[in-house]
Amino acid sequence: MLDIIQLPVLENNYIYIIHEPESGDTAVIDPAVASPVLEILQQKKWSLTYLLNTHHHWDHVGANTELKQTTGCRVAASIVDQSRIPAVDKLLQDGEQLLLGGLSIEIIATPGHTLGHIVYYISAAQALFCGDTLFAMGCGRLFEGSAEQLWHSLQKLKALPKNTRVYCAHEYTQNNGQFALSVEPDNVYLQHRMERINQLRRNHLTTIPSSIEEELASNPFLREDSPNLQQHINMQGESALAIFTELRRLKDIF
Repeated sequence: MLDIIQLPVLENNYIYIIHEPESGDTAVIDPAVASPVLEILQQKKWSLTYLLNTHHHWDHVGANTELKQTTGCRVAASIVDQSRIPAVDKLLQDGEQLLLGGLSIEIIATPGHTLGHIVYYISAAQALFCGDTLFAMGCGRLFEGSAEQLWHSLQKLKALPKNTRVYCAHEYTQNNGQFALSVEPDNVYLQHRMERINQLRRNHLTTIPSSIEEELASNPFLREDSPNLQQHINMQGESALAIFTELRRLKDIF
């Protein structure tokens, strides 16, 4: 139904190429650099239909202009970022649907990391491309938005089906997991997950995608209601937003 190719680039970025085989439509998500994308397109004999950006940071939009000039693709991004996305020509809003062949891609606004951050959810493929909003066992830093904005954004993603695969844009999992253990050390699921993560990284393998189910069980930024976590950060009985805000502060200095 959907071919997904994950390209590691730079120090820890992931570019995603998604291809709907029936129509032949292809999209690239958050291309930092053009050459590996163009190599895959040539190898597969695919034509690029869309370039989809989650937000405006350079390591997510660096190849926009070259890929548009080379392939003639359309560049889509949030309407909030229209002045900050190179070569953008299709502006997207929260709740809008974008078609890739017969597949519908839902646009979900997730401000927090940046004010214009959006994610791409393909329910038929059980896939979420979430940029820097949600990471495996982590979430994005607050560069532009508030903790309250990012918390509300994550509530939207928490509500997605548990079998949704989470394709984030960075390989931060090992460090995120170490922080998660520091605030919820008695989480047995988290302990076992970190054993698997450490083995993958020893073998130089990716830890992505994860799933919403895995994140609900081990990502501290989705687990404000955990008594063990609350106890370890001395936030028993505080509001979910207050606990999330403290977790984000602690991660920033971890």
